[in-house]
Amino acid sequence: MNPTRAFLLVLPVVLGVGACTRLSDEDRALLTTASQNAEAAKEQAAQAAATAQQALTASQAAQASAANAAAEAKAADEKADRMFQRSLRK
Repeated sequence: MNPTRAFLLVLPVVLGVGACTRLSDEDRALLTTASQNAEAAKEQAAQAAATAQQALTASQAAQASAANAAAEAKAADEKADRMFQRSLRK
């Protein structure tokens, strides 16, 4: 095969690959927009995680308060029962 002919056959392939490796302005803008959207999503996820942590803390505090109230109610019930039992003995 003639070297010139081989060069002419390979040239379009090389130019095609070269064209594919360059980014157009639209591609760069799209990549920039995608990067900004990803960063915004990351920030929203961090805010959601912080809100979830606050909700968990509030839930744990409410659970502790409810347990405390239940213990106080039980103690009050036992005291009332003792008072009732004393009144029956008299």
